[in-house]
Amino acid sequence: MKSGYKIEWTDNALDELKATFKYLEESWTERELSRLSNELERILNLISINPGLFPISEKQNIRRVVIKKLNSLYYREMPGSRIEILSFFANRQDPDKRKI
Repeated sequence: MKSGYKIEWTDNALDELKATFKYLEESWTERELSRLSNELERILNLISINPGLFPISEKQNIRRVVIKKLNSLYYREMPGSRIEILSFFANRQDPDKRKI
C-alpha cells in the first residue's frame, strides 16, 4: 500500500470481514474471491491517499464506500493521519444490524 493515512481495523470490522469471506467461500469461486480481495485492497489504497473521497453516510463523520454492490465499508478519519475501519457490512443483511 502506498504511503498516506494509516489504516486500522476495529475488531468488529475484522469479524465482519472474516464472516463475509467465510460465507462467500462456500458459493464463490477462487477467482471471484480474488477479485473481491483486489477491489478491497484498491479501495483501501484510495482511502489511504484521500480519506475524503467517499461520501459521508447517514451517520455524521462516518464515510461509506460500496464494494462490488454486495458490501459496504464504513470508516472515519482519526487524529494522527489514521483511518479507522468501523464495519465491513454485507448489504444483503437488514441495515438495522449494522454496528457503527
